[in-house]
Amino acid sequence: MNAFIDFIMGPMVWIAFLIFILGLILKIVLIIKDVNARESYIYSYMTLKHSLRSIFAWLIPFFPQSTRQSPVFYSISYIFHLLLFIVPIFLTSHIVLVNEAFQVSWIALDDGLADILTVMVVLALVFFTIRRVMVPEVKYLTSTKDYILILIVALPFITGFLAYHQFFLYRPMVIAHVISGEIMLILIPFSRFSHMIVAPLTRAYMGSEFGNVRHAKDW
Repeated sequence: MNAFIDFIMGPMVWIAFLIFILGLILKIVLIIKDVNARESYIYSYMTLKHSLRSIFAWLIPFFPQSTRQSPVFYSISYIFHLLLFIVPIFLTSHIVLVNEAFQVSWIALDDGLADILTVMVVLALVFFTIRRVMVPEVKYLTSTKDYILILIVALPFITGFLAYHQFFLYRPMVIAHVISGEIMLILIPFSRFSHMIVAPLTRAYMGSEFGNVRHAKDW
């Protein structure tokens, strides 16, 4: 058991990060290759100015008109995506692990605040699940895979919370936390999670088409 724990908390972490990084690079390369083969003409009107203008416009809460049409969903989605990065990056235990490996550290979240934000992430995922069940147009587009992806996102937060507070057996919860986090990292480039890199590229494309061709705003 100790050898297994050493593996998942040592080599497997590096393997997961390597697959994550190389997978995202491969994703970008394949997108560029596909564009070159099918729609190479888009390079004629792609501009940095219009790309960045669109990306930043969509980062401003409720600035795009379409986001104001579903304020509850957009608010929860916006906060969820922020916390999805903030909580793991600024969690004290994660910073300690990085510091032990690279002698680098940064400001950490207060433990109480981290608990609240973790619960908010889980509740947001519950909301997304209920929405997929209750809203007809969303339910129609939902498959079993979507529920599995929601579970994959939820598990690192739930198990991490339980492990920290030791509500159940500590060691199994830590193992589940580490493994679920690694699975999530590995799956990002090969699932819908990859929209973390695809979304900015899409916004750059849309922003350039609307701004440089149609002379309009895409928000």
